[in-house]
Amino acid sequence: MSIAKKIAHKAEAVKGGTKKAAGRGTGSRRLQAEGRGDQVKGNIKQAAAKIRDAFKH
Repeated sequence: MSIAKKIAHKAEAVKGGTKKAAGRGTGSRRLQAEGRGDQVKGNIKQAAAKIRDAFKH
C-alpha cells in the first residue's frame, strides 16, 4: 500500500476524532455521530491495509 493511502486513512481517522470532539464541545449529537463514523471508517481502512501488507510479504 502506498504511503499516500496510509496517510489518507490516518487523516480520515484524525478528522473523525476532531469532529467527535467538536460535537461534544457544542453538544451536537449529529456531529458526534458523524465524527465517530469517520473515525471508525479510517481505523478500519488502516487495519485492512495492515492485513494486506502482512500477507504481501
